[in-house]
Amino acid sequence: MRHTVLTGDRPTGLLHLGHYFGTLANRVKLQHEHTMYVLVADYQVITDRDLPGEIQQHITGLLLDYLAVGLDPAKVTIFQHSAIPELNQLLLPFLSLVSMAELSRNPTVKDEIAHSRQKAVSGLMFTYPVHQAADILFCKGTLVPVGKDQGPHVEVTRLVARRFNERYAPVFPVPELLLGEAPVLRGLDGGKMSKSRGNAIPLSATADETAALIRRARTDADRLITFDEDNRPEVAGLLTLAGLCLGRSPAEIADEIGYGGAAELKKTVTEAVNEFLAPIRRRRAEISEADARDVLRAGNTRARERAVATLDEVRDAMGF
Repeated sequence: MRHTVLTGDRPTGLLHLGHYFGTLANRVKLQHEHTMYVLVADYQVITDRDLPGEIQQHITGLLLDYLAVGLDPAKVTIFQHSAIPELNQLLLPFLSLVSMAELSRNPTVKDEIAHSRQKAVSGLMFTYPVHQAADILFCKGTLVPVGKDQGPHVEVTRLVARRFNERYAPVFPVPELLLGEAPVLRGLDGGKMSKSRGNAIPLSATADETAALIRRARTDADRLITFDEDNRPEVAGLLTLAGLCLGRSPAEIADEIGYGGAAELKKTVTEAVNEFLAPIRRRRAEISEADARDVLRAGNTRARERAVATLDEVRDAMGF
């Protein structure tokens, strides 16, 4: 079955290897099998922060990374929230289909409120799941690749679709979740690789920058390198990173390093990561910022046409 897939990212900083192995590689594969929309969620940047930051710079970097890893603008519609007013207008009727109690007890919303960067939590935080419903349903999305933490948001989308269809007319499909199976990639400090934690290797990093980042990575005092995720998370994270880049078992790589210690481990990881990123860097260097912006403009045009058609259906169904 050919699906319509909706996925995307907030432009809050550089994409990194955790993004690649977590979602980007899967998107490159799915684009050949399904119709795909990739959202640059610029409006959602202010969901959990007071200011959007260097939003234009981050959007450009996001576009360059998308194209460098292999997303094909001939197959994928890349678009941004703020350019599609009809998509955002769907938020109004969709909000009428859910209660405040349902929004307040959403576990992902609770977690995001707990980690919010805002001085006071805004109303946008509570409406975030319904805004995501608009993202998914404007293009009649039927498949949504997400991590487990985003599952409750997609359940809100499914609820909105069912209630709209029952109350007004059968306009929307009820989308399915596609849960990612990629492992959580540890950062250079042993914790989850994350933009906000400063422990990531950006896809746009040069070979020298990558080597410098890995040199500063945490390890431990044991000279014998072993793969032990529970007791040696920092070492295990580096071995996992090398294994993903080389397509090999991290335990096998550990056996080869043996008593080489942290220095040999970091040398192995650096070579693996730089070899893996080399073709991505080459493609990124071939793409100008102007070309990337042209891709976004073309995607915005296609997405807006889709959103206008969907909003017209919604207005007709509701009797407006």
